[in-house]
Amino acid sequence: MTRPLSEVRPNTWDFLRDPMIAPTGFREYDARWRYPQEINLPGMTALGLGLGTQMMRRGIRPEIAVGNDYRDYSLAIKQALILGLVQAGITVRDIGPALSPMAYFSQFHLDAPAVAMVTASHNPNGWTGVKMGFERPLTHGPEEMAELRDIVLGGLGEARPGGGWRREDGVREAYIHDLVADFRMSRPLKVVCATGNGTASDFAPEILERIGVEVVPLHCDLDYTFPNYNPNPEAMEMLHDMARAVRESNADMALGFDGDGDRCGVVDEEGEEIFADKMGVILARDYARLYPGAKFVVDVKSTGLYHSDPELRALGASTEYWKTGHSHMKRRVHATGALAGFEKSGHYFLAAPVGRGYDCGMRVAVEICKLVDRNPGRSLSDLRRSLPHTFSSPTMSPFCADTEKYVVLDRVVAKLQALQARGGALGGRTISDIVTVNGARVILENGGWGLVRASSNTPNLVVVCESPDSEAELRAIFADLDAVIRTEPAVGAYDQSL
Repeated sequence: MTRPLSEVRPNTWDFLRDPMIAPTGFREYDARWRYPQEINLPGMTALGLGLGTQMMRRGIRPEIAVGNDYRDYSLAIKQALILGLVQAGITVRDIGPALSPMAYFSQFHLDAPAVAMVTASHNPNGWTGVKMGFERPLTHGPEEMAELRDIVLGGLGEARPGGGWRREDGVREAYIHDLVADFRMSRPLKVVCATGNGTASDFAPEILERIGVEVVPLHCDLDYTFPNYNPNPEAMEMLHDMARAVRESNADMALGFDGDGDRCGVVDEEGEEIFADKMGVILARDYARLYPGAKFVVDVKSTGLYHSDPELRALGASTEYWKTGHSHMKRRVHATGALAGFEKSGHYFLAAPVGRGYDCGMRVAVEICKLVDRNPGRSLSDLRRSLPHTFSSPTMSPFCADTEKYVVLDRVVAKLQALQARGGALGGRTISDIVTVNGARVILENGGWGLVRASSNTPNLVVVCESPDSEAELRAIFADLDAVIRTEPAVGAYDQSL
């Protein structure tokens, strides 16, 4: 195998012949690039050859389920990936266009030992990537990604005979049946279903209708140009549109899905956006009643209520804060035997007996409907208001280049630790602790906190803040945290801010 080049100029002979892969695309748990600026089709074939070689080295049965999201270039990229896998001697079981969780499900349904899903996830058009895994329901973590990177960039992929391809029909239908089974709502429920014209448009409305929900579709026509906005239920633009649709239709809630369907965003019947970490607390309360002593894992961007909520404490539930990222969270839920994992970005990891352990926005949508069904006298806003009130920021992402973000973050963390050592404060509240499992979660004396970490998928830092007391204190915490971040000139503008 030829070593891929890190840069080849588009619209040249070499670009159509020689593999080109930017090394920065190998991230902590995903492979993700801008296409075609950072990877070309021969580069994607080199990735497939490397992935197949990794399987062979690990003694994994040479068979893999492969799918693609609904973007105009994803099919070509998947076919280039498949070519490399077949070169490596792997039999590819092609499930066609899919959601990421449908691809994860196909590992169980087809008894496939590996999976590769071509998707840019929630990234805007112009991005592509691959989510892959060997040990279901897990996906590659840092160790596996580093090994794959070294094989691919080192030109160490090995061609072997015996590879092949076959199309697998019926996976979509089996996936939907796995989610719906025999459940039907026992109370009327009207739901705005928002898919941003992405891949979930071909799944979410049908799934909700099959459990007896009245669906109000919002941008549910498949259109890979994303004419309204990028499907990302963590972005305020999409959440605000969902809130508008709820108010106009008098719906009971809105459920929104990202580009590959592994995340779910929620708006209640009053048009209030319920960030996923708060929705997770609502679900955790319900699960803790159904499964006494339940264990949960939550990411460091999430609300402090998982530790402080009196109801969860009374029910004997326990919670661990862990690294942000779908692979990190899946692995921790699996390793600890937790019932569920919750991530502020909208990934929910529902393990047995609720789910299969991977992140699936469609299953979360069904589980939220079941939650409402189990609380016939209460609306979603009633469940929201029953939580202790806190003031939370959205996830805010200032630009920081992939080549610099981890070094910049290390300096920011050191500055925050020095601030703590001096008895310093954020928002007028003394710093009581700093959790550094993933960036710095700066915990304040009253339970408020501010987080800064590096995005694993995009050239950004990530900033989140929460106050248990007031909106003014939330803004003060953010202002003080941002003042430390702004000492780093490599940090650019925020995508959204308070």
